[in-house]
Amino acid sequence: MRKVRVWDLPTRLFHWLLAVLVVAAYITAQIGGSLIEWHGRVGIAITGLLAFRLVWGVIGSTYARFADFVPGPAHLWAHLRGHWSGLGHNPLGALSVLALLGVMFYQAVTGLFSNDEIAFSGPLRALVSSDTGDWLSGLHRQNYWLIIVLVGLHVSAVLFYALVKKDNLVRPMITGMKEVDEADARPAEGGGAVALIVALAITAAVLYVATGSFIEPPPPPPPAAW
Repeated sequence: MRKVRVWDLPTRLFHWLLAVLVVAAYITAQIGGSLIEWHGRVGIAITGLLAFRLVWGVIGSTYARFADFVPGPAHLWAHLRGHWSGLGHNPLGALSVLALLGVMFYQAVTGLFSNDEIAFSGPLRALVSSDTGDWLSGLHRQNYWLIIVLVGLHVSAVLFYALVKKDNLVRPMITGMKEVDEADARPAEGGGAVALIVALAITAAVLYVATGSFIEPPPPPPPAAW
């Protein structure tokens, strides 16, 4: 038994920051009121995190790349029969990750155009018509339940592996290291400083768009006539 580096620091930070922000988004949405503005800010932060993860899934280290863990039918079938072995996400775990990223991205994008018909308006709301904004707001609210289900399944799977299979999936996501039996298991490679700078630069560009910073403010109202 030896320890192998599996998860790089950016991947681990993404994972835990997203978990914290999703909880914050849930709480601020449920309480509402003045916290709805914070709900919007959290949504923008989640948008930036997701953008980073999509880029990191292409240029990050070995086991963070989509090319490494997106399962094909053969890998999925082997896992279901108990014949799959490897580092990083197993095929079912990979499907869970992809599903979560997909619904989170959907939620983040619809939220940028949403409004609560009272005081909150998403940063990109001005780019769409009133009807389209209302439609996207409805989609944003409906997708909430799908996120709850997927997060619940994700947590349940982690508990199942810890309690039944005696495989702690949380510790490697904290330390980055995993204990393996395979003598030929290779540690994660790549995802160095240059890749991180590129990912952060693209994330900054996405945040610039997501905050609506490029939208010209409306002209001030004309002065009242005396």
